[in-house]
Amino acid sequence: MTFIKHFGLMLLLMTGLACSKEKNNEVDVSGIEVNTDVVRFEQEFYGASPDDLPSLKMSYSYLFPPSETDSVWIAKLKDEDELFLYEATQKEFPDFTREQKELTDLFKHVKYYFPNFVEPRVLTILNNVDYDHRVIYADSLLFVSLDVYLGEGHEVYQDYPDYIKQNFTREHLVVDVAEQFALPVLRVPQSNSYVAKMIQQGKKFKLMESFLPRKSKNEIMGYTPEQYRWAEISEADIWKYFIQNEMLYSNDPGLNDRFIADAPFSKFYLEVDKDSPGRIGAWFGWRIVDAFMQNNDMSIQEMITTDNEEIFKRSKYKPKKK
Repeated sequence: MTFIKHFGLMLLLMTGLACSKEKNNEVDVSGIEVNTDVVRFEQEFYGASPDDLPSLKMSYSYLFPPSETDSVWIAKLKDEDELFLYEATQKEFPDFTREQKELTDLFKHVKYYFPNFVEPRVLTILNNVDYDHRVIYADSLLFVSLDVYLGEGHEVYQDYPDYIKQNFTREHLVVDVAEQFALPVLRVPQSNSYVAKMIQQGKKFKLMESFLPRKSKNEIMGYTPEQYRWAEISEADIWKYFIQNEMLYSNDPGLNDRFIADAPFSKFYLEVDKDSPGRIGAWFGWRIVDAFMQNNDMSIQEMITTDNEEIFKRSKYKPKKK
């Protein structure tokens, strides 16, 4: 009888420890099997001759729309700007070993939380620095545009705003992929309030953090360490600003542009604007979700299905003055 009691207590302790580890993103994925199939399509395409086009089109029909004639693809093979981008990507990515390992770890973590997840085939491509579509996840395929990850100081990006190009790095590639895996599992929020929109972003970043336990919060957020520290130091003052201006339950769509959409800075219409990073509302959403997870015994899967305003009420979120 004593043994049974002790064994039951041990199970409770182990269960509590498991929940704690999951909340801290420390989960064991060593037994999860995934196949990370990577195809360097840009090498196959730009290393091809016009005679190779029929074979390429047969192997990758989804990348060659029937409406485009062969002359379009032959012209691309000779285009100086595209060849320059190709050479630049080959210098930065002579091989994809590091990224493949990171993607493998990412796939394992996604499958840990969502066992029905099937890892996609990864194709590296060039997309003329189309940073709005740097990563495209389409069911069984994942397209990664390498020309958006050459390093923020690369000459290709010299005319791009700093807030756009600061994440054009190899290190951020896997973060962008994780975001594409997080977005499809989020439900459309029931409310259009500002706090609901903040928490929708917070859910996304919490998922990404769970998928990427070795990445720092500022890397996942896309902030520099200095920007993240500024947000932490300013947390109480900004929250007071939101409260005093009765923003939390406002349905004003302008708040999205001011505090959630990607931008060089957040728009308080104060002198502090120039020092602030963009998307500060999304940062607060993550803080609220973190508080919710700490104050409620709930899994990641349960969290994402909980109503956003309910998360806010049950989070007991209250920033401390630093």
